[in-house]
Amino acid sequence: MYYVVSTSKSFAQAAADLEVAVKRHGFGVLHIHDLGNTLRSKGIEFEPQCRVFEVCNPGQAARVLAADMRLNMALPCRISVFTENGTTKIGLIRPRDMLSALSPDPALLQVAQEVEDQTIQMVDEAS
Repeated sequence: MYYVVSTSKSFAQAAADLEVAVKRHGFGVLHIHDLGNTLRSKGIEFEPQCRVFEVCNPGQAARVLAADMRLNMALPCRISVFTENGTTKIGLIRPRDMLSALSPDPALLQVAQEVEDQTIQMVDEAS
């Protein structure tokens, strides 16, 4: 269900490279949640770094929503850059696995597979 790779890059470099890869694949970065800083700003001791990139391909999103508007709750896709035990990692929940739990529609699963293939390429390029 997860696709996670480790990289020798710094957290900051991996995050910057992911943003470039997302754009190169025709997706947009809608928002970046800096979970590590958010937790620390709330007084919680949290050492790891974690940024969650909300990414979207408008054409693919429109196809999903046209088929089943309820799936808006599964959008946009999220790709995370995080540290774990001193190692920088980049990962995502596989869109096909997630969508298959929400809909049996074969056309939607095809869209999810296309998005999954692209997002995995983005992760690989950024790592």
